[in-house]
Amino acid sequence: MAGFRSLARQVRDPRCDLALRRYSLRKCLERFAPYGHRATWDHLCSRAGFGPEDRSPDPARLVAALEELEEARSVWLAYEVEFAERRRKEKHDGLRRPGSVDDWHRLTWGGFGVAWCDDPRVHPDGPLAEVLRRLISALEREPGSVCPVCDGDRLVWKYDLDHEPSTGPVCTDCGILVPRPVLTPDALADARRGRLLMSA
Repeated sequence: MAGFRSLARQVRDPRCDLALRRYSLRKCLERFAPYGHRATWDHLCSRAGFGPEDRSPDPARLVAALEELEEARSVWLAYEVEFAERRRKEKHDGLRRPGSVDDWHRLTWGGFGVAWCDDPRVHPDGPLAEVLRRLISALEREPGSVCPVCDGDRLVWKYDLDHEPSTGPVCTDCGILVPRPVLTPDALADARRGRLLMSA
């Protein structure tokens, strides 16, 4: 099975036919898809300017989509290295029990569904790398009461999500399943009660 980098080389290779190049970009999403496969594909297509069903997109647009995905992957891989180093240090210092961020991180190892979007047509508009930077920053500071990606204050608790965890607070502005560790207990309780959060 081809890895992300070899698939990326196929996307860039002008000797490959266009169908293979498009297919290889889709296959990259099996290795790294922050919003989930379908939502990440929809995001990349809209940002690069070709349709999700376009079977012969401009090769330059395919490469632009790949470059955005690669930048985001670099951001996430750097975070995973830092995360693993922190856990090693904590274990060395006697802290064996992982915290809530660690529990969340275990479910997203490799970057799949880091900012899960259950509706593939509703996802953040900005570059993937910027979305991940905002999410990582939120994971590294005290919990807040708004979406860490878009600062939206309309969080609602959704059930039967096509993801693990299958329930949780979803931002109605940008569509992500907000990681529970980045929200205060009050914000989580408000989302569970179905109240829209209002920023102070």
